[in-house]
Amino acid sequence: MKQLSLASGRTIPVLGQGTWYMGEDPGARADEVAALRLGLELGMTLVDTAEMYGEGGAEEVVGEAIAGRRDEVFLVSKVYPHNADRAGVRAACERSLRRLQTDRLDLYLLHWRGGVPLAETLDAFARLRDEGKILDFGVSNFDLDDMQEAAALPHGKNIAANQVLYNLARRGIEWDLLPWCRQQGIPVMAYSPLESNAADQAPLLGRPQLHTVAARHGVTPAQVAVAWLLRQEGVVTIPKAVQPAHVRANRAALDLAPRLTDDDMATLDAGFPPPKRSRPLEMR
Repeated sequence: MKQLSLASGRTIPVLGQGTWYMGEDPGARADEVAALRLGLELGMTLVDTAEMYGEGGAEEVVGEAIAGRRDEVFLVSKVYPHNADRAGVRAACERSLRRLQTDRLDLYLLHWRGGVPLAETLDAFARLRDEGKILDFGVSNFDLDDMQEAAALPHGKNIAANQVLYNLARRGIEWDLLPWCRQQGIPVMAYSPLESNAADQAPLLGRPQLHTVAARHGVTPAQVAVAWLLRQEGVVTIPKAVQPAHVRANRAALDLAPRLTDDDMATLDAGFPPPKRSRPLEMR
């Protein structure tokens, strides 16, 4: 699978598996574990989670899914902003490691910016990295001004990634944040590539231009939306799926991405116009 380089010289796969809303329903746990395991079998070895998801429940699901396969997995988790002081980061990380049944995270992110000074959080991340408990660290839901501020701090040059809301219907980062991250060599991790619920997915997946491109290739509109993200330079995406058919469809989007033509991309631009001005970062 294609990989992107991180500031440390390590690499991250461009397509992974998200876990938002997993770990909330005990009755769904077996299906969630099975979906993640299927994704691993198909080569989607990047798994993204957070202490927030199901208040640790998603991390427990992931821990079960990757048991015996940890070395295959690029494992990402995130710390709550209210746990982002020096002591809180350490305690939160150790809780996450226990739930995930591992001794290390490949990438640890500040979930969004809170009241703790960024310098303190980055210093706490650096200490965990030096101890081997995390291998890289980064941020999530940071707009351009946040990124510029963070980059200027001690350890700021070690920020490995910024995870943000980005999909065909939410292209605001293309105006300034995404170009800046590309220039700095910081991969953008796109969450909610198909939006996060059925009500929001309807306007995204219902656009006729998406259906036109899907029909040209004999695929689903959702696969086109994921493949479009995979065509973007410096972007990683982490669609979540529980049904086996959806897991397989997400993996197939990786093969579709290089087949999207300039005409396909122009059709999608017509239906989902790129930004013409700066916009505040959207979040979920």
